[in-house]
Amino acid sequence: MSTVEHHIGMLLGTEDDWPRAYETLLRRLGPVTDGAATHELDLSRVTIEPFDLRAKPRYALVIDRLAYWYYHPREWLKKVALMDDVYLLNSPFTFQSMEKHAAYCAMMRLGLKVPRTVLVPYKHPVDNARYAYTAQRYNRPFDLDAVAGSLGYPLFMKPYDGGAWVGVSKIHNSAELHAAYDASGERLMHLQQAVEHYDVFTRSLSIGAETLVMKFRPELPMHDRYAVEHGFLDAPTGAEVVTISKLVNAFFRWEFNSCESLVRGTEVYPIDYANACPDVALTSLHYYFPWAMAALLRWTVFCTVTGRQFRPDLDTSRYFAIADRADLSYADKLVEYRRLADAYFDTDRYADFCAARLPQVDEMVHEWVCSADFDALLVDTVRATYPAHEHDRFLAHFRGLLGAWVDDHRPATP
Repeated sequence: MSTVEHHIGMLLGTEDDWPRAYETLLRRLGPVTDGAATHELDLSRVTIEPFDLRAKPRYALVIDRLAYWYYHPREWLKKVALMDDVYLLNSPFTFQSMEKHAAYCAMMRLGLKVPRTVLVPYKHPVDNARYAYTAQRYNRPFDLDAVAGSLGYPLFMKPYDGGAWVGVSKIHNSAELHAAYDASGERLMHLQQAVEHYDVFTRSLSIGAETLVMKFRPELPMHDRYAVEHGFLDAPTGAEVVTISKLVNAFFRWEFNSCESLVRGTEVYPIDYANACPDVALTSLHYYFPWAMAALLRWTVFCTVTGRQFRPDLDTSRYFAIADRADLSYADKLVEYRRLADAYFDTDRYADFCAARLPQVDEMVHEWVCSADFDALLVDTVRATYPAHEHDRFLAHFRGLLGAWVDDHRPATP
């Protein structure tokens, strides 16, 4: 039997909790046998340094959590994708050029129930001598109050790109509208209708072919935002939320992403679904953190061992052909979109691979979460995140939530 070696890279910013967890689990997993070969997987954290465009990288796959805002590693990712066939969990091409604005446009084009949205010009010209000249000649005066009035209050003003709720304001009246627009400066902003009186705010975390829908409470502190609650959506609505998440990710080639949708009655309104660095922190996901680490482990191993190819081309015409069919209802279109998304993610092949090659992952993750090694990670993370006088409180809080996960996910006894 032959041995094949693969190297996985992690391109990171400030986070250290989930990278430590992933490193631990990959090394605990050990070699993976597939067919006539044994695959040995190693990993390291990618450093930022000059790179020759013809240099061959050692990585087979890179998990990127940095390049959506740090341009040098973004260009390195584009190089290794275009020239060396390195597998990337998120496309640097679409996250750079599309982000939230084009994501809204594309999903509206596909018929999703995205709230009505208007892009308004900059409040202040960007620092470019040509802009002032162009703006003076061609920028048409507009009535901001009239635009807001056409949408109706309340509404949201939010940057056309970015994340972490930075620059987002809920607007209730003209005074708040103008104050927020004045404060926007050189940021390009959307005005978007608010979905009032919704029943559930969902956040779906997708890692490769797997998606977990969680009840999200944005008004609470981060450690309490993800509710440990099951069955909060009926089966058809839950399936629609998952389908929308998978559709977005397959359409843009995003494989480590989160999607926010508001559910009112049986209607699902996707409101934010371009998150190049989705939240996977231990201190916010807590109960759901083990699932995220198991899913990340399974997907990266599957992609690496099977030689899955990164696809920078979007092939949007296949999706638009479905959107343009007058004979299909919205529900029928969702079925067709889901078919395309599952094909992109090799969903059936992935499930078969996990069942045959990675059946031990869930039990291994459970054993690790019960270990002193995991508790040490939790302690280190709490100490790095909260002030000293809150350490005991938050350790008890997270130990309780993770203890509940341990109880709920005990492996079945023979």
